[in-house]
Amino acid sequence: MNQIQHKNISISFTDSGKGTAIILLHGFLENKQMWNSFIPEISNKNRVITIDLLGHGDTECMSYVHTMEDNADAVHAVLTHLRIRKAVFVGHSMGGYVSLAFAELFPESVKGLVLLNSTSRADSEERKTNRDRAIKAVKQSYVNFISLSIANLFSEGNRERLINEINYVKKEALKTPLQGIVASLEGMKIRIDREVLLHLTPYPKMLILGKKDPVLPYDETKSQIDETQVQLVTFPDGHMSYIENKIELTAVLLKFFKSI
Repeated sequence: MNQIQHKNISISFTDSGKGTAIILLHGFLENKQMWNSFIPEISNKNRVITIDLLGHGDTECMSYVHTMEDNADAVHAVLTHLRIRKAVFVGHSMGGYVSLAFAELFPESVKGLVLLNSTSRADSEERKTNRDRAIKAVKQSYVNFISLSIANLFSEGNRERLINEINYVKKEALKTPLQGIVASLEGMKIRIDREVLLHLTPYPKMLILGKKDPVLPYDETKSQIDETQVQLVTFPDGHMSYIENKIELTAVLLKFFKSI
């Protein structure tokens, strides 16, 4: 495990392989461990960096609100430390929001972008209200909140079939401190709309969605790439494509990296 100091906190990351730099960013309640099974294959021909975002995994909390820009700044600090000038970003869910914030702040550093079960759009008023409810719920019952949150990310048909995988994700999620959870919910709630980046940026982009994603309604999320050059990949399951459709996802990512 590697660490750097950034704004008085420790940021944790991994660095494997050689070639085009691929930055893998996890989602809310996840950490860099989620990419472990992908690293061996992707790092065959690429340099793979995984980073624990603020208040997740082995990266410390920075404040009471972790904005997507704060996270992007932390990612940039890791890339600067590693002397990586340009990279391809893959962001799962919240990791996608951070990737977009990074793309806006440091456009010259982006070689390609994959939004995995993610969106470029800001929270609707309803989603913002749900974030506030989530903050209350996690303060009242941390373990219950995590247990329910994780199970609800999978498509209904997979909740029994993938029970072992779900339990593992819950176990990893329980490593996220309360402050990290609340700060991320606050940060996601106030993030700005970045749909324009899907329309105007020059590098290759891909949007990967689950048809039965309980969090991101498929048709509504897909509409953000109408009249763009963004590639769309659709899997038949839920929000956790890296588990629910792991083999297919690996193939899609490798093909995308090879095309850049």
